[in-house]
Amino acid sequence: MSNDVFSTLRVYLSKLTEGEHNPSEVLASVNTWLRESGESIKAKIEEEVERAVAKRGFVKQADFDALKSEVASLRAASKASSKPVAKKTAVKRVSVKKTAVVKPKAVKKSAAKGGRK
Repeated sequence: MSNDVFSTLRVYLSKLTEGEHNPSEVLASVNTWLRESGESIKAKIEEEVERAVAKRGFVKQADFDALKSEVASLRAASKASSKPVAKKTAVKRVSVKKTAVVKPKAVKKSAAKGGRK
């Protein structure tokens, strides 16, 4: 990059010394060249940052805001399209009581009372 700057300045200086251009023309040309170079460098830096950000999986603020507004509009549309559900009248159910079946308890047979002494 620095070689480009020096070679460009050398070309403009030689044109100035040879009398092809006057100093104001050279200055205007250098100014234009610097502006264009700055814009080119800025574009290259932005592209590199975009690649690095995308590679790491980050989201741009503009993309996030767009997605956020889309979700909000979908939620609003969902709320607007949902119809209120009418309450169903409760049907009374008659419960049938079941009688419990009593099982006979198991009786332990113990040793005869008053058994051997």
